[in-house]
Amino acid sequence: MISIIIPLYNRAEKFIKTLESIARQTYSDYEVIIVNDGSNDQPDLVFAKYFEKLKTNNNYLFLNQKNQGAPAARNRGFRESKGDYLFFCDADAVLEPRALETMLEYLNNHTEASYAYSSFYWGKKLFKLEEFSIEKLKQMPCIHSMSLIRRRDFPTALWDEKIKKFQDWDLWLTMLEEGHIGVYIPEVLYKISPGGTISSWLPSFAYKLFPFLPSVKKYKLAKKIIQEKHVLL
Repeated sequence: MISIIIPLYNRAEKFIKTLESIARQTYSDYEVIIVNDGSNDQPDLVFAKYFEKLKTNNNYLFLNQKNQGAPAARNRGFRESKGDYLFFCDADAVLEPRALETMLEYLNNHTEASYAYSSFYWGKKLFKLEEFSIEKLKQMPCIHSMSLIRRRDFPTALWDEKIKKFQDWDLWLTMLEEGHIGVYIPEVLYKISPGGTISSWLPSFAYKLFPFLPSVKKYKLAKKIIQEKHVLL
């Protein structure tokens, strides 16, 4: 079984599309755990209205907590989950119908890998990822958190709740330190609506040409925090 864990913060108008895309999955052995991280747009009412019309045999769990950030919400969902595989899904993402099936197939065919990841769209921008590389992973964040993870290989330390940016990079580096690697799927398996966790994306040249921009300064500071934690400097 796959545990789909969705941290939710003020995305009530968007996360129903996420749930609809999950309901269309060709792979049906999953549970859905939604963790409302202190939203003020009443997502519980939106979910209740949606769930009334949903015909499914899958387990859905909606949890509320005070606002603690996405890592804490993911950890809460993990503790409540029962699946053999974990899929941390953004609340503003829409999955392709074969997303879960494809990721699971790749993990079944690549027993050396602990997680499977793919390319994706952020709005109209294509983020085309690459084959797994230890060296590249140590240099920069290059794999999104929306990857299918073997539960047995998920870090006992869970998501680091102190990390505010590059939480996915931190997770993959932690797993790498424990001997776990990923496998790349050369397909686009989901699309994310702008306005979420990577809403401050800038073209790569901006980080070299415009170091004075506040967003660039924040990027470099956040990157340094990860590098220092994992002794990459």
